[in-house]
Amino acid sequence: MSKEKIALVTGANKGIGYEVAAGLGALGWRVGVGARDQTRRDTAVEKLRAAGTDAFGVPLDVTDDASVAAAAELIAAQAGGLDVLVNNAAINGVTGDTPQTPTTVDPATVRAIVETNVIGVIRVTNAMLPMLRSSASPRIVNISSSVGSLTLQTTPGIDMGPVPAAYLASKTFLNAVTVQYVKELSDTNILINSGCPGLTATDFTGFYGDRTPQQGAAIAIRLATLPDDGPTGGFFNDAGAVPW
Repeated sequence: MSKEKIALVTGANKGIGYEVAAGLGALGWRVGVGARDQTRRDTAVEKLRAAGTDAFGVPLDVTDDASVAAAAELIAAQAGGLDVLVNNAAINGVTGDTPQTPTTVDPATVRAIVETNVIGVIRVTNAMLPMLRSSASPRIVNISSSVGSLTLQTTPGIDMGPVPAAYLASKTFLNAVTVQYVKELSDTNILINSGCPGLTATDFTGFYGDRTPQQGAAIAIRLATLPDDGPTGGFFNDAGAVPW
């Protein structure tokens, strides 16, 4: 495997994912920019390269088995392996001004969100695991959200805000899946953690939020570059641990 650190960031053509790629690139990493849209992916790669990042495009639709398998083959061929996987790609299913509540949400919307935000993470992680197992210091970072914390959701006095119900549930689901990966892979050297970027102003949130994409990316970069004795099985934001 190459001595150069290699990362794959899903949903890296814009927003937080792009800034994660840029941040790892600034540290000297080679970064695969995973994205479905070719034009946006190519534009992101060109911009990253112009800034000095050793970036390469990875056509990747996390909801498609063949696309994910092809992405793994491309990374193996172009980079020779993988050290870090940042599962960032996600959707919230919000359209228009209609609140997404449990009593009003279309079940098809729930399925689409879970397919991307949870099953997509499983699909990509399992495809990349053979390469991660061969890395000297493998890391998996799942981009979650504090709104997915059952502890915070059920703590009196804590207002999680008007969070779309299906998106919230998908992050709770993702947190549970992350814990199960940690348990299954406890006998390996793979450090697996969830990170909450905070309320970040990107097109994902309708540019609502008090954090910049660079600030939102910081927790993923920190978890991607943990030392070998760093934590695993945790849920973190910039301030520290987030309760599951």
